[in-house]
Amino acid sequence: MLRFSTAGESHGKALVTIVEGLPAGLPVSAAWVDRELARRMLGYGRGARMKIERDRIEWLSGLRAGETLGSPIAMLIHNRDWANWEDVMAYEASQDIGELRRRRVTRPRPGHADLAGVLKYDRIDARDILERASARETTARVAAGALAKRLLDEFGVEVGSHVLSMGGVRTAPADLPVPLNEASDRSEVRVLDPTAEAAIIRRIDAAKKAGDTLGGEVEVVARGVVVGLGSHVSWDRKLDGRLAGMLMSIPAVKGVEIGMGFEAARRPGSEVHDPIEGGASALGASGKRVSGDARGGFHRPTNNAGGLEGGMTTGEPVVVKVAMKPIATLMSPLATVDLESGEPAKAVSERSDITAVPAMGVIAEALVAIALADAMLEKFGGDSLREMRRNYDGYVAALGSRWAALRRATEG
Repeated sequence: MLRFSTAGESHGKALVTIVEGLPAGLPVSAAWVDRELARRMLGYGRGARMKIERDRIEWLSGLRAGETLGSPIAMLIHNRDWANWEDVMAYEASQDIGELRRRRVTRPRPGHADLAGVLKYDRIDARDILERASARETTARVAAGALAKRLLDEFGVEVGSHVLSMGGVRTAPADLPVPLNEASDRSEVRVLDPTAEAAIIRRIDAAKKAGDTLGGEVEVVARGVVVGLGSHVSWDRKLDGRLAGMLMSIPAVKGVEIGMGFEAARRPGSEVHDPIEGGASALGASGKRVSGDARGGFHRPTNNAGGLEGGMTTGEPVVVKVAMKPIATLMSPLATVDLESGEPAKAVSERSDITAVPAMGVIAEALVAIALADAMLEKFGGDSLREMRRNYDGYVAALGSRWAALRRATEG
């Protein structure tokens, strides 16, 4: 099983990621991980923090000579902004607490973890909450996701994303290119529709001028996923549920759809379910498999299910849509209550991003990759990459020989 955990605060000294469960012998480099971290920092409408940080990982454990050891992998990501916050975020108590008191956050932001957090954890300074609740923590998740992507890459799985809408402007992309990220990353807002890109940029500029923020939707697509990951037998093994839980944990994400999603509830079944083709008809006269690969000789002319049926992958691309609300910090703050005085006040302004939807797509890719890699390890196991490869190849070969064996038995 693939597990990961993170530690660190937004303006603390560093973030830490620990990843357990990767097989030994997986080739990986810091450059592979750093590339994903750099993608997370891009996007029109980001704030000044992105100009300060230059996210890079430092290996702490689990790697030797460019290959995983099968032991826990630990990665450190330094926060360059720590130098500007060292007094406020000091780890040890100080006799001079005047500066800390002056910089308390006592005006919680609507839409953020501030108020619920200070009440739950019995704090007066919302900084004790917001530093960990900050989306800065997702940097550590993207690092973990980069390792999951590297494992999936060994088995021909590509995970990419693009923005579907932002600030109410919807895109109308043509067929998705391969590889997906090579095309979407060329856009400042990670869209595949140039007309929509221009309209979105204008909407971001208008929101900035008004002191407002924007949300949006992204679509994550995983191609090359083998049939049969996940399971129908227990609720916690259903892969669609695991994916949705992962994605809903991203800060500001308020909705997840798989495949057709909510639209499936509005249509009759004949327009929703994906016909099945292939099977025995996919075999040639020799009885050898002609097509199918990791789909077992079957395919679907449509993919409304988003590559998942009954909690298991179908062999078609896994497609999920993720909706992000506007960032809670507004440059024109909403009304709140001061926690010290109890009087009405304006909420604190803690960051300057207008939108983080393009970055959210990169984060969503990472979490989809982690869920899929976990399901791959669950299905194929293996202490080493070579052992996992043997198990995978044997499974795929058995899928391909199913109908040939049936035909021989029938003819016999």
